[in-house]
Amino acid sequence: MSSTDALRLLLLSSLWGLSFIFMRVAAPEFGPVPLVLIRMGIGALLLVPLLMSLRYLTLIWQHKGSLLILGIINHVLPFSLLALATTRLEAGFTSLINATTPIFTALLGAAFFATPIQRQQYLGLALALFGVYVLSADRLDFALGGDGWFIVAVLGATFCYGLAGNYSKTRLSHLPSRVLAAGSSAMSALVLLVPGLLLWPSEPVSVLAWGNALALAMLSTTLAFLLYFGLLASAGATATSTVTFLIPVSALLWGYLLLDETLSLQVVTGMVITLSGTAIATRLLKFRSRGALTPPRPPHE
Repeated sequence: MSSTDALRLLLLSSLWGLSFIFMRVAAPEFGPVPLVLIRMGIGALLLVPLLMSLRYLTLIWQHKGSLLILGIINHVLPFSLLALATTRLEAGFTSLINATTPIFTALLGAAFFATPIQRQQYLGLALALFGVYVLSADRLDFALGGDGWFIVAVLGATFCYGLAGNYSKTRLSHLPSRVLAAGSSAMSALVLLVPGLLLWPSEPVSVLAWGNALALAMLSTTLAFLLYFGLLASAGATATSTVTFLIPVSALLWGYLLLDETLSLQVVTGMVITLSGTAIATRLLKFRSRGALTPPRPPHE
């Protein structure tokens, strides 16, 4: 990875880490669905100019059904679930649970998309799930006023991301990145238009909430998408996937600095376990089998 790509990666992780801060501030006033309508509506308006050629417009029309499905499972549902979760959960905590996305990607790939899971990946999956347990064991209260259902909402979002990753890889990998980003964003905005307007808050929304909503749309969606797909083309999928491990760190730091969220020993321990398991499951950390050891070289004569 070049130094330019490394800077892109750090900026991308910071923008996506900030998205949890923006949602944490704006979601309580807007509500989850109207906030995501703003996010995807403005994102679509800013991204659609990238499609202003007959070739791209033709691809959008030919794959409108698939892009609609991708928009629902990669934007509408997970963004709404995360926005709902941030009305109750801390931004850093939410981002840590969300970091299990590669776990669901691997499990769903093996179950429905014929993607094999290697032996060491099972260890990573188990370790990451244990990390989630460490993070949330004392918060899984499903009574009225508890955090349990909000944690389930975050896991639901990661499930959607896992499904979307496999769907995109198997059905849409031949499309240009700008078609995927702008096309799915436009479809998402259309899906959200009616429910977002019906659920629009009846009380005036504060300037602070509007500022965070607009920042979520312009910085953590439009700019982040452009950075992500540019990094994917320049550095490759493996290097780009390391953003998964930087986002929670970014969100925790922003939450600590901007929202006075606490960094408890439990959160730090859960983060280390979860991210270690995810690194093993995604094979960024690899174990060498005994049979794979390189034999010693004979001495020079």
